[in-house]
Amino acid sequence: MDPVARASRFLYLNKTAYNGLWRVNRQGRHNVPFGRYKNPKIVDEVNLRAVSEALKKAEILLDDFGRVLDFARPGDFVYCDPPYYPLSETANFTDYTAESFGPEDQKRLAGVFRELDRRGCLIMLSNSDTEFIRDLYRGYDVRVVYAKRAINCQAEGRGPISELVIRNYS
Repeated sequence: MDPVARASRFLYLNKTAYNGLWRVNRQGRHNVPFGRYKNPKIVDEVNLRAVSEALKKAEILLDDFGRVLDFARPGDFVYCDPPYYPLSETANFTDYTAESFGPEDQKRLAGVFRELDRRGCLIMLSNSDTEFIRDLYRGYDVRVVYAKRAINCQAEGRGPISELVIRNYS
């Protein structure tokens, strides 16, 4: 698929899939049902042009998160938004891609976080409010924030939920 057709398909799926969720199955194919939208705004020309302008100086890589270590320099700001660690045994969705993001990946990410800190980068990471995540980032600035969840099969799970914002600065 050429880049324009691919981008168009992505925008269409993002604006028409259930709650704008992007998720793929083990074969790497999008597997989110259609949402219930009467008239979704699929093409927002003003926003698309603004985003296009902002991204002209950006280089976007599809790669392992550890690759950031090849580029990060002292003073750089790095924000990490991994698949959140499961809150429970039944709330364990971490499969936004064909590969899962499990506890070993979370530990490896914490190691990258520490290395970025050692290099003098400013780092911010968000994740679920669990003891496992708190233990991984012990010694850093860990703050609880509340975020409204719009994606949950049960309505009571869509309200404010505590999350962690972890930084190596105050």
